[in-house]
Amino acid sequence: MFKQIILGVGNNSLVSRTVQQYGMQMGAARFVAGSTLSQAIAAVKELNERGIAATLDHLGESVTRIEEAQAARDSYLAMLDAIAKEQVRSHVSLKLTMMGLGISEEACLGNLLEILDRAHQYGNFVRIDMEDSHFTTATLNMFQKVWDKYPENVGVVLQAYLYRTMEDLNSLSQPPKNFRIVKGAYQEPASLAYPSKPDVDDNYVALVQASLQHGNFTAVASHDEVVLGKVVRFLESQHIPQSQVEFQMLYGVKLSVLEDLARRGFAARVYVPWGRDWYAYYLRRIAERPANLLFFARSLAKR
Repeated sequence: MFKQIILGVGNNSLVSRTVQQYGMQMGAARFVAGSTLSQAIAAVKELNERGIAATLDHLGESVTRIEEAQAARDSYLAMLDAIAKEQVRSHVSLKLTMMGLGISEEACLGNLLEILDRAHQYGNFVRIDMEDSHFTTATLNMFQKVWDKYPENVGVVLQAYLYRTMEDLNSLSQPPKNFRIVKGAYQEPASLAYPSKPDVDDNYVALVQASLQHGNFTAVASHDEVVLGKVVRFLESQHIPQSQVEFQMLYGVKLSVLEDLARRGFAARVYVPWGRDWYAYYLRRIAERPANLLFFARSLAKR
């Protein structure tokens, strides 16, 4: 219920204008690495110095013109060039609607293939992010198309709050692939998604376990220490090699927990978003936890 209220209020035009005007000074900078690529690269360097890799994401979602999709593609090519030039440890993550999925699947595929080709040249990796349920099937279909050509350079996100995800995981896992498993941050109806957090948590753990048993490389993207404990115990009890799993968290959240996992020998990575189009992303971070709303409210009161 909290998530639905926040996402609903956040779509109000007055709230949107206010947060976009003052949000970076009032807490958004905690979750967003900056508005420019150079600021994002600097944040990645700091993480690398602490033994943690990164995934860079240029914030933005659905575009309405092909020219905007091409500009988004070019921003990702520039990101991959910068990662190689600066010799930082970072992948990239993108949304297909930013590449034009909502306009033309053919154009989207062309843009994605250009990015994957550049990533292949550098020996880098592209994570296809998951969006709201309107795009789930199209996103997974696109992933399947490009995986055949770039199996070492592409992976996709699966969302634990959707009822369909276990079936998707099972069907996609032959042969094994690379999945990032998240709980899910969009507003979805109870007909499509588990409305209860305990149910989402249970499905999350079940998905991680099933993914590992299929032999997939599995990125465990969670800040929930109870869930993380269950995953670690499963890895140990099933003697699953650490090379098959990576723990991931969002920029600005529980870095000390991730550092502890890195010290224990696990691969660790932080999702580092950057760019001027940060509002929708920040709204979802507020909606995920009441503590994030309190953080924002305290910042607002100080102005």
